Amino acid sequence: MGVTLDDEARQYLAAFEDVTGVDGKDCIRQAVDDVGDATANTDAADDRLIVVVSSDQLGEAIGPDGRTVKRFEDQVDASVRLVEDADDPEAFVANALAPAAVYNVTISENGDTVAYVEVATEDRGVAIGSNGRTIEAARRLAKRHFDIEDIQLL
Repeated sequence: MGVTLDDEARQYLAAFEDVTGVDGKDCIRQAVDDVGDATANTDAADDRLIVVVSSDQLGEAIGPDGRTVKRFEDQVDASVRLVEDADDPEAFVANALAPAAVYNVTISENGDTVAYVEVATEDRGVAIGSNGRTIEAARRLAKRHFDIEDIQLL
């Protein structure tokens, strides 16, 4: 399934490549209000960019001590989360929920396509993220890349 990038995503990915030297495969912007927190301040500083990069380039995108990705964050004035790309949907979903310890991902296609994810009990909060941001980003990315309708934690 091909991912369609809008102009904003293409601009962010071009800037990402300029700063990091790494080609990004996808980019989504996640504002606080994107995860249902209507009372939150929607200041740009609360926005987050999620950039999908090839697994063989993740370390290069991060850079020594995170300096490369930090330079990009400073340039776009937003926090940046990098997600490692994968060829199969199970590995992609696990990567999108990182750094949570994911034990298993099962894709079910009974009507809707749903990814059921076994996460370490102590990492459930990490997989969900602050105000549900991590799991919501994982859901959006899984839909864009593999047409997965939902992700459920077990």
